Amino acid sequence: MSFVDYSDADAWLSYLAQVDRTTPFLGSLVRWVETLKRPKRAVVVDVPIQRDDGTIDHFEGYRVHHNTSRGPAKGGIRFHQDATLSEVMALAAWMTIKNAVVGLPYGGGKGAVRVDPAKLSRTELERLTRRYTIEIANIIGPDRDIPAPDVNTNAQVMAWMMDAYALTKGQVVSGVVTGKPIELGGSLGRKDATGEGVYIAAREITARLGQGLDNQKIAIQGFGNVGSAAARSFAQAGARIVAVQDIDGALFCEDGLDVELLSRHKANSGSILGSGTGTEITREQFWLADIDILVPAAIEGQITANIARTIEAKLVVEGANGPTTPEADAILTERGVTVVPDVLANAGGVIVSYFEWVQDHSSYFWREAEVRHKLGQMLTDACDAVWRAHLEHGVTLRDAAYILGCRRVLEAREQRGLYL
Repeated sequence: MSFVDYSDADAWLSYLAQVDRTTPFLGSLVRWVETLKRPKRAVVVDVPIQRDDGTIDHFEGYRVHHNTSRGPAKGGIRFHQDATLSEVMALAAWMTIKNAVVGLPYGGGKGAVRVDPAKLSRTELERLTRRYTIEIANIIGPDRDIPAPDVNTNAQVMAWMMDAYALTKGQVVSGVVTGKPIELGGSLGRKDATGEGVYIAAREITARLGQGLDNQKIAIQGFGNVGSAAARSFAQAGARIVAVQDIDGALFCEDGLDVELLSRHKANSGSILGSGTGTEITREQFWLADIDILVPAAIEGQITANIARTIEAKLVVEGANGPTTPEADAILTERGVTVVPDVLANAGGVIVSYFEWVQDHSSYFWREAEVRHKLGQMLTDACDAVWRAHLEHGVTLRDAAYILGCRRVLEAREQRGLYL
């Protein structure tokens, strides 16, 4: 019997279903498969803060270590009003698989605070970040668990976390978080790494499908850090970004949206609407657009079964974590749509986070060109390994990635053994 009620935990149940699909391919490692179905550690904390008006508010925080067989836990921190423990468990589990697929010496972790950061002032956000850090300080550290930015968090939030953690240790520990400002030990190339990684994965898989990206029509759902960076990389490669959707609405232009103009407008206004490029369309029209490649880069569960039946794209590249439901995944497979799974496609961020962690340990920092070159090498190697597993087993790219990732995690578990 599991120790958490999973009855409404859609993301966690989706992850468990994927592990079950992978189990027949694990061979003798199947005796360890329950290791993947249980988080190693799940912490729920109270995060009280004083508001600017002197009142006290309480927020619920989470940090989950899913698996640490291959190394310290690694995964982001998100601030979102709909965060739940079961969601964070799923996100941590996906990090376990992702880190293994791309060969990083990490396990999976994830954290969240259930809060709408748009309703906090900057000083309130800082108090929240620092208090949350103190509440989880005993389970994080550069050799234990290394947080990073995620939804609604950024380099500034990481700087506050690093400083709060330093106060508990009496010294600066730069490697406790990644995604930090450059001035505090961050890595060049980190900000756009996830989006650039989405582009690299798309480039590698389309090449193996005998295609290219030049003049391909691309739609991107979610135009935050990941979606905008991916859009720039695709546009530079000659693709046309014909449709974009964010929380406020959607835009379309058959000849291709002006990505640079759109990015600047979003940075200044917080919305893609009113940018002066493209025509406003409905959310429904976005999903029905005539495109070649779809990049879901928002949050989990966006491509449902109904949407999967209408998508025109022949390639889906998952920039977000868990954007496709299992039902939708099956429908896309039946329709002949190739899906590049999140555990491969959006691994660019954690790869460069690993580079940052390495640089912090050595106090020797690389040029951006070196970071981008190494990112390209690691993702290309991972795409090649997943593609070979896909051909060997005759399965989808998602199943192939999970076979590869689960095997690597369970091999580490078996080699380490159990403390009896």
